[in-house]
Amino acid sequence: MTPRELIQDSRREFLRKCGMGLGALAMATLLQQDLRGAAVKVDPLHPLAPRRPPLPAKAKRVIHIFANGGPSHLDTFDRKVALDLHHGKTLPGDYIATERRTGAAFRSPFAFRRHGRSGLEVSELFERTGAFADSLCVIRSMRADVPNHEPSLLLMNCGDARQPRPSFGSWVTYGLGTENQNLPAFVTLCPGGFPIQETQNWQCGFLPGVYQGTYVDSSKRTVEELVENIRNGSLSRPAQRAQLDLLAKLNRAHQARRPQDAALEARTHSFEMAYRMQLEATDAFDVSREPAHVRELYGDTTHGRQFLIARRLAERGVRFIQLWHGSGQPWDSHDDLEKHHRQLARESDQPIAALLADLRQRGMLDETLVIWGGEFGRTPTVELPTPGSNQGKVNGRDHNHHGFTMWLAGGGVRAGHIHGATDEFGFKAVKDPVHVHDLHATLLRLLGFDHEAFTFRHAGRDYRLTDVHGRVVRELIA
Repeated sequence: MTPRELIQDSRREFLRKCGMGLGALAMATLLQQDLRGAAVKVDPLHPLAPRRPPLPAKAKRVIHIFANGGPSHLDTFDRKVALDLHHGKTLPGDYIATERRTGAAFRSPFAFRRHGRSGLEVSELFERTGAFADSLCVIRSMRADVPNHEPSLLLMNCGDARQPRPSFGSWVTYGLGTENQNLPAFVTLCPGGFPIQETQNWQCGFLPGVYQGTYVDSSKRTVEELVENIRNGSLSRPAQRAQLDLLAKLNRAHQARRPQDAALEARTHSFEMAYRMQLEATDAFDVSREPAHVRELYGDTTHGRQFLIARRLAERGVRFIQLWHGSGQPWDSHDDLEKHHRQLARESDQPIAALLADLRQRGMLDETLVIWGGEFGRTPTVELPTPGSNQGKVNGRDHNHHGFTMWLAGGGVRAGHIHGATDEFGFKAVKDPVHVHDLHATLLRLLGFDHEAFTFRHAGRDYRLTDVHGRVVRELIA
């Protein structure tokens, strides 16, 4: 047995002899906390106790804006003049090797213009976001593994396209804990239901259940709708407290005979979290408490409200917030690309710009890592009629994992930087390609972790978000 394994085994034995798992330790600590999160020191053994990363880092929290379905980089942040010149013509080389049959070159229906000192070209779809060009770090050379939604969603969110692995948000909360014990450490705001792969996108995998993302249907308006059972209509708070105290006692006795029961630990934590959230969540999710001018900045829409909720959660210490956009009508424009992309951008451009402005005005942007992008991009060629896919229309683009765009902001990234490039038609990353594993390695470094050393022991081996891949892209870091 190695020294590391010996230490881990000794720690597990200590917890077993004490008759407590991590969940019971969490319970013991949380029962001593003030209901409003008063300054009571959190036990360092608590699984969500705030922790410093091993490496220097500016980023302290993450807001991940997931453009579900694969937005077209060619119509947003990666202009290709060659497509204008070759529109309707067959492209030279192999530009049809994707999921479905594609045809001639398809120029963007949107106008582009340069923004800021960086000269970043952004389409008219993201005019307001473009105003923050000098705060963005745009990666034009992203690449994934396959042109299919399911594996690409899992790769982007969990670092593995096939196996049930912990999500990026779960890894971050495992490493950093949270600054607010009265709210979930990892919140997923997804309006109108689950996306493809559902809860696997924010799963904790083999990590303890306390690191699982908490789903909120952000299409709802009132706090009572956003967070089910946020108020107990049957019991007073003292009565609830007495009930939980009894439950804690029973759980400790139960767990003493069943040490390291992950399901019990997660359930124990969830009862306490639900109780504490009755006060904290009522405030955090109630955007009506914001001044009128702030609400107007974001817009009185589903996405305006969910972006504002994200900022309110971030300033209250929530470590990882994922915002889903396109869960109902995804960015998956196999047909009517101009119509659908224009609608989706209209929904998200104002809230994105508002979030960046609000974070900067509050002095939070430098410590908040903001991420925007989807699971892949789109083809420079038009998708040909395919039964069940594009309804026989020839005005959309197919999936493209060979090259696409994402951008980062805040949190120590190199602002005003354009990294890498796709070929002249935008099909494949040809300059400084960045694989999803490389992106994850870089994001972890911005948060203060060496992706090769940041591991969790499971089934006899040390796992990490990047598995056996990934490199830190230093050019993306300020």
